[in-house]
Amino acid sequence: MEQVTAIVNSINGVVWGPLMLVLLLGVGIFLQVGLKLMPVRKLGTGIRLLWRGRADSSDEGEISPFNALMTSLSATIGTGNIAGVATAIALGGPGAVFWMWVTALVGMATKYSEAVCAVKFRETDRNGNYVGGPMYYIKNGLADSGPILSALAPVLAVLFAIFGTIASFGIGNTVQANSVADALNASFGIPSWLTGLVIMVLAGAVILGGLKRISTVAGRLVPLMAVFYFVAGLVILVINANELLPALGLIISHAFTPISAAGGFAGAAVVQAIRFGVARGVFSNEAGLGSAPIAHAAAKTRDPVRQGLVAMLGTFIDTIVVCTITALAIITSGQWLTGESGAALTSMAFRHALPGPGDYIVALALAVFAFTTILGWSYYGERCFQYLFGERACIVFRVIFVIALPIGAMAHLDFIWLLADTFNALMAIPNLIALLLLSPVVFRLTRDYFKNNG
Repeated sequence: MEQVTAIVNSINGVVWGPLMLVLLLGVGIFLQVGLKLMPVRKLGTGIRLLWRGRADSSDEGEISPFNALMTSLSATIGTGNIAGVATAIALGGPGAVFWMWVTALVGMATKYSEAVCAVKFRETDRNGNYVGGPMYYIKNGLADSGPILSALAPVLAVLFAIFGTIASFGIGNTVQANSVADALNASFGIPSWLTGLVIMVLAGAVILGGLKRISTVAGRLVPLMAVFYFVAGLVILVINANELLPALGLIISHAFTPISAAGGFAGAAVVQAIRFGVARGVFSNEAGLGSAPIAHAAAKTRDPVRQGLVAMLGTFIDTIVVCTITALAIITSGQWLTGESGAALTSMAFRHALPGPGDYIVALALAVFAFTTILGWSYYGERCFQYLFGERACIVFRVIFVIALPIGAMAHLDFIWLLADTFNALMAIPNLIALLLLSPVVFRLTRDYFKNNG
């Protein structure tokens, strides 16, 4: 077992190492430049399309564009927004937050392109459901790209589906259930086995109902919880108002200059700020990993670009809004100097400003965010599993996925976390290859859309 762990550790070091982060950023920058910064310039257009919410009667798909975004956000707004941000600051210093912002702005182009390709190359299965995502735009988009790519495309599509299925049981299931169990046990003394059973019952009631039930629950729960966490964070920033401008100064200055050791903080070089800021940013918003387009492929829309404009908001909301609230709460509190990390550091920051309720706010947010992540990833894993084994396998996947939840809540997951984290990153490789090769299609569709719609 030690040898297997060592091998997976080595692979993990590569797939989450500098080369992968450069590839993720590089593809994002290429797409952002090719789109002439459209995702940033048209942010307001995306927001208007989001608030419109409903689909036209002539649109084809299963769920509204709004619910498609909420389903994707249910999977991305999770432990990364609470524990991941804290870890980035603890290891890379306040400057890491700046590089998270950069990752988000670049990632908006990636998320936009993923959704455009997902809608453009989606299919309907034998049950009449719309299915899509990287495995479909790899297979269909690269089918006529010459003999080599045409032969390689089915292999890349299957690899993505395998990676996505395995990752869903780790990053989207057992790890999330374990995070909820730990948080509720630490804050309220609730036994892990009881938390696991409750999660199994609640999540099972939603997951077994399929995409429409998942999207309906996500459409209600995600905005409610995100607003609650955002407001709680704003209250903390008001309490720490005198430290807000200095905190922003630390974020900007230490994005480009090293920060010395102080208190329990060990100090950090600029390269650490970049590395942990980019890594945690990508982990949080998942731009480039290929998960979100699976949800956006089911949106009711006639035009891939319209859904792309809505999809890119997911990266903006996840990182620029929610992660920033966590980061500023931590830095303005001064608790980042204690040497603590992860969710414990975020709890300390909230407790510092709000003694008593601060711990409970973080525990509740972590629990709900993790629960919605389970819902979102159940759909991602199901669609990957369906691609491999067909429509009839969907119910089998749902049952196994639900049964795994209490096991995850009670287990020690060091190896499972490592394995899931590795396969989560491996999803990016075939996805990024496809996005680069399909970028001319994305650019053309975008030009045509804005030529006709202003």
